[in-house]
Amino acid sequence: MQPTTPSIISPDIPTPQKSSSPLKLGILASGSGTNFEALVQAIADGKLRAEMPVLIYNKPGAAVAARAQRWGIPAILLDHRKYQSREAFDFDIAQTLSQYGVEWVIMAGWMRRITGVLLDRYPERVINIHPSLLPSFPGLHAVEQALKAGVKITGCTVHIACLEVDSGPILVQAAVPILPDDTPETLHARIQVQEHEILPRAIQIAAMGVGELRK
Repeated sequence: MQPTTPSIISPDIPTPQKSSSPLKLGILASGSGTNFEALVQAIADGKLRAEMPVLIYNKPGAAVAARAQRWGIPAILLDHRKYQSREAFDFDIAQTLSQYGVEWVIMAGWMRRITGVLLDRYPERVINIHPSLLPSFPGLHAVEQALKAGVKITGCTVHIACLEVDSGPILVQAAVPILPDDTPETLHARIQVQEHEILPRAIQIAAMGVGELRK
């Protein structure tokens, strides 16, 4: 019988000190924004001591902007198609984040490669989430890659971002079994459930410096 309960792999998380200042998170998102809203809800529920001063999105009409509006969070459109280079695009992103006092950058469904311009502005403070158990199936269409490969388990990973796509120190992973009748849609939906669980946890781990992630 296939296991149905995903497992989350992460270091133990110490209890945050009440006196500590809330983290200031800047969110980068390109699509529907379910991970964005999961983070907002985690903050509202007291599971993550943080503030979210700004969302940046890059696709006009992206549903994440409407989610931000419902929560009263400023949503800034920076359309990547209007820039001549990735570096120029990242420069404006970094400038905008700085204007809002952002301390940590969270790529929550951000479908753009980032450059050293952003990473240098926020060294080891850019976090990405990816729908596979990295280092397996990096890049686009990770869910489809897993189904095509015929593996029995996939999942999701939150990691510190670096120049190489979908690499960098891993913060948290959650394993999700692949069922015999899974489609890309059904598998992705179950992975998303775990993404919503591990992303707030990973941010807390990164911010509190749990473990020596470079090792």
